[in-house]
Amino acid sequence: MLQTKDIKHWFEAKSWKIHPFQEEVWSHFENGKHGLLNAPTGSGKTLALWMPICKQISQQPSKKSGLKALWITPLKALAQEIELSTQEVVDDLKLDISIGIRTGDTPNAVRAKQRKKMPNLLITTPESLHLLMSSKQMQQQFKDCCAIVIDEWHELMGSKRGVQIELALSRLKNCCSQLRIWGISATIGNIDQAKEVLLGPEGAYIEKAVLVKSALDKKIEVQSIFPEKMDRFPWRGHMGLQQIDNVVEIINNSESTLIFTNTRSQCEIWFQKLLQRVPEFAGELAMHHGSIEKKTRLWVEQAIRNGNLKAVVCTSSLDLGVDFSPVESVIQIGGPKGVARFLQRAGRSGHRPGAVSKINFVPTHAIELVEASALKKATQQQHIEERIPYLNSFDVLIQYLLTLAIGPGFYPNEIYKEVKSTFCFQAISDEQWNWVLNFITVGSQSLSSYDEYKKAIRLEDGKIVVENRGIAMRHSLQIGTIVSDAMVNVHYQNGQFIGTVEEWFISQLKEGDVFIFAGRTLELIRLRQMKAKVRNSKRKTSRVPAWMGGRLSLTAHLSELLRQELYSLHAESNEQTVEIQTLKPVVIQQLKESIIPKTDEFLVECFETKEGFHHVFYPFEGRFVHEAFASLLSYRVGLLQPISCSIAYNDYGFELLSDQKIDLDDVFEQNLLSPVDLVSDLRQSLNINEMAKRCFRDIAVISGLVLSSHPAAAKTKHLQSSSQLLYKVFKDFEPDNLLYQQAHTETFEHHLEEGRLRLALDRISKQHPCIVYCEHPTPLSFPIITDRLRASMSTESLEDRIAKMIEDIS
Repeated sequence: MLQTKDIKHWFEAKSWKIHPFQEEVWSHFENGKHGLLNAPTGSGKTLALWMPICKQISQQPSKKSGLKALWITPLKALAQEIELSTQEVVDDLKLDISIGIRTGDTPNAVRAKQRKKMPNLLITTPESLHLLMSSKQMQQQFKDCCAIVIDEWHELMGSKRGVQIELALSRLKNCCSQLRIWGISATIGNIDQAKEVLLGPEGAYIEKAVLVKSALDKKIEVQSIFPEKMDRFPWRGHMGLQQIDNVVEIINNSESTLIFTNTRSQCEIWFQKLLQRVPEFAGELAMHHGSIEKKTRLWVEQAIRNGNLKAVVCTSSLDLGVDFSPVESVIQIGGPKGVARFLQRAGRSGHRPGAVSKINFVPTHAIELVEASALKKATQQQHIEERIPYLNSFDVLIQYLLTLAIGPGFYPNEIYKEVKSTFCFQAISDEQWNWVLNFITVGSQSLSSYDEYKKAIRLEDGKIVVENRGIAMRHSLQIGTIVSDAMVNVHYQNGQFIGTVEEWFISQLKEGDVFIFAGRTLELIRLRQMKAKVRNSKRKTSRVPAWMGGRLSLTAHLSELLRQELYSLHAESNEQTVEIQTLKPVVIQQLKESIIPKTDEFLVECFETKEGFHHVFYPFEGRFVHEAFASLLSYRVGLLQPISCSIAYNDYGFELLSDQKIDLDDVFEQNLLSPVDLVSDLRQSLNINEMAKRCFRDIAVISGLVLSSHPAAAKTKHLQSSSQLLYKVFKDFEPDNLLYQQAHTETFEHHLEEGRLRLALDRISKQHPCIVYCEHPTPLSFPIITDRLRASMSTESLEDRIAKMIEDIS
């Protein structure tokens, strides 16, 4: 039987210090408490929870076999790390505890073995947990489980995978006696709410819950990388390649470096350019992003752990807490668009107790230095965004109920109480619940004539089950909330798999065209049935794949910090950060052409070029909000005067370009920036139906309306056409369909960020409008204009055009 003294001796043998937060968790766990642990990366969070779980298991010698604890993680790679950490404890302390992994990568033979005899600790993902819950032996398998740990809860909470966890826990609370539930989370702005979402808004679990915060202060060093001459630093761009020599210097001076980019296409380009600049990096430089073939990604991860690579160019695919101890430095190319994302990436270096994390910020254009300054302050003050939990995700609920129906089945009244106990569905009504039950049994009002949508049946005793084996198998293949885009597999002629690119990109290529992918220059031989056959090419001119949705938007929190830094340009130099001081040449140019707004001012710039009249507005609210803002204002202006506008936007502002001048004084006098009638005007100004259709596609897959497990040849067209047809049916004949309504709600709340736009309009209504008529594009407007030009011109034509614009300004 494991004793506390044994644990302390183990720590002493490792020359490790037991932190107060670890002892606090041990004490709370032994006293039957549930909770949320908030501690920095590399501080010993896993041991804080694994030690009391080991102790609990060892105190039940009569019940040694079977599942005793679940460890849920968002990443398969993290599952392997947790297995190594937990197995080390078991081996060193000679404990009779078995450990296993169950993810999508687990071989069938291992799964079959687990079905006969579960390990004591099972490390799994949300999707694999729901698959286990679809077993008819589900209650028998989980009855002796005494602990559930949800790792990286902050990452799961702001997604539908978090809803999966909420629903699973609602069931397991009633299946497992003496269960303790604990989450592990990084620091977020709403950490108390995170605990509530995890354990439920009310009831015994939240009443016995604690929040344990580590007093350890993770040291993070943020260094902004400046060009030698600021007057030569571009006013636009998103690649940052003009700073490649500075990046090479950091790589050479570090043992191992991760270079984070914001998009997969940017990742491909930086990898190529670094190899061209320093050919000696060949063999020591690698690339990692989500579209590269899995074996290659796993090889890169292991090579980082072993210290075999000098640098890796990567995307968010390496954001989460995989332990890469050899990594000494992190480089962020361009604004990460969020404080939490920036800190997460910084934590990839110094990933051990007491180590300092080092991150170098490489701005891609001059104005990003304002963002760099905001990030540095936020890091020092630990000002981090909130993670907003999902509410009323009926698509996930439908999938969950079918999972239960495939397994042991369920009684609606019993499960209704459990579902209502979750944060996501605390406000679900009886009417909505009955609609969901009807949906899984008869298919909803407009689909009731089609047998394929009648998936579950009610037995005489009221129990709901799925008896059709084909329905059960198809559902099992589709469990999960991550819906992939339409992807094309890229293979060499010999069949070797390279990775995936999006269909819309590769369908633009002709046979013989050359593109760069996975660090290779490839020639397209043919494209057939969602498979692209390629061969290596030595041609120097090539295209880089772009991925839809790859461009991030500023979070609301970072937008606020960025505005504060912008206002600080008016402060005395001794009160400014080094980034703001370095920006002085650009500030002088901006003041020469226009102004820099103060706290109580809202800036609008207007100038004329050969293209027409440019009207540029600066809310500083992020590109997603500006997309909706620009469409809204264009619509409202059109009600006052017959005018057509083209729209461009970035994170700092948006442009309305027209062939006639907009009366800007009239815009403010007529309150065109008012939040009044916001939703109805957005519906008129944007193609909300098209946006909602894209959103509905994912909802249709998650809820099982559309099957994503069709043969690859028909996959894309099947998904797109089926979901669009169903959307039209619901729109025309069943507008009160909860899934149809959910698509519109998610479009407004998550894509258009309607609530955030409303707050921005409220803020602007209290500011003084500053309308400035300029001779030329300004440093603030320049990136917005060139973004628009980039979408419609070749690279060579664009560079010539930009050079001419800069010459005119000079």
